[in-house]
Amino acid sequence: MRVVVQRVSKASVTIDGKLKSEIGLGLLVLLGIEEADGEEDVEWLCSKLSKLRIFSDENDVMNLDINQVEGSFLVVSQFTLHALTKKGNRPSFIRAARPEQAIPLYERFVQRIHEVSGREVLTGEFGAMMDVALVNDGPVTILMDSKHKE
Repeated sequence: MRVVVQRVSKASVTIDGKLKSEIGLGLLVLLGIEEADGEEDVEWLCSKLSKLRIFSDENDVMNLDINQVEGSFLVVSQFTLHALTKKGNRPSFIRAARPEQAIPLYERFVQRIHEVSGREVLTGEFGAMMDVALVNDGPVTILMDSKHKE
């Protein structure tokens, strides 16, 4: 399971010209699920994300987590995070999980991040063509992969 986490001052998802979700201060989480992912990956990532100290304190030091700043999560599925680009110029997505596996894990991730953080969690729509808008605060962008925990 791979995520791109962006600290945002605001972010939104629009589908077919209609606003689906919108947050203010918080974390935009682009979530990629691969065939090898399971519950252990959900648990590890949700635990890390809920405690990730990337919000600035009164001294402008990244020292606060999402709960301390009363932020929200916006979780957007993005299978392209598992693109293989070694050969040729057209990415391969063969490692990305098929919808029958990915949808339940995506839904579990959304549920679990709310459970462990206690924060509001909004989403995009799995499989939809989405316009994702954000104001990256910092900018702060972090990559995390549950298969590379070191």
